[in-house]
Amino acid sequence: SIVTSVDIDHIEYLGDTREKIGFEKAGIFRAGKTAVCSDPVPPQSLIDHANAIGADLWLLGRDFNYTGDKQQWNYGGRGQRRNALGYPSLRGANQLLNASAALAALEALRDRLPVSAQEVRSGFVMMDLPGRFQVLPGQPLVILDVAHNPHAAATLAQNLDNMGFHPYTYAVFGAMLDKDIEGIVAQLKTRIDHWCLTALPLPRAASGEQLKERLLEAGVHAEQGADAQSSILSFDSPELAYANALSRAGENDRIVVFGSFLTVAGVMAARKSGFH
Repeated sequence: SIVTSVDIDHIEYLGDTREKIGFEKAGIFRAGKTAVCSDPVPPQSLIDHANAIGADLWLLGRDFNYTGDKQQWNYGGRGQRRNALGYPSLRGANQLLNASAALAALEALRDRLPVSAQEVRSGFVMMDLPGRFQVLPGQPLVILDVAHNPHAAATLAQNLDNMGFHPYTYAVFGAMLDKDIEGIVAQLKTRIDHWCLTALPLPRAASGEQLKERLLEAGVHAEQGADAQSSILSFDSPELAYANALSRAGENDRIVVFGSFLTVAGVMAARKSGFH
């Protein structure tokens, strides 16, 4: 079993603290079986539960780790090293944490499921996960990311910072009303100039106007007029919000679509139908 990161989300089911959520996530661990956690600061509740049931807990920094430079990276586990690995084809600052957890699991299973170094390299090169910091070719640049909690939004912000300069960033943002919308916006508000807010086709989704209220409460500023350097607009669907962003963005700008799986799915459907 692998637990990657633990952060506040789905609080109505999992609890409202990392300790409570860590305990719930640790419920996938099994007695006498390998349990991998790649969270750099794992909740103590997760560690305690693994110990209580007799799981073989592998922790990042204690049982496995990674090092690397801009060209390649290395994995080190309890009894296995994998050196000179190419970076995963998935973009994002957290990918080596996830990749290390996968290699720890393979190390634990190597007697039953041997995987060669070449197979590992091929796997990292060929892996694909639509909607997870997916950067689409063309101009303006379009980024799809299903980030829908503050932890994921912070990672998205870091990834945007690593992309280089773009004159303006447009956001197509839709979210469920029970999410920590202020926390998500707090991570990204200094990176986004123009917000295209969208309703989503679920009863528990926030409307565009509700999202606008949350943005204003979170300190997002909007200007008026055609030459405004910042703006907040509301739309009835991701397709309409995306179309507006696309109509205003310059070829050197970027559009980031995030906040919910449904937000990203709506824009993906619009692009597939020929909207772009």
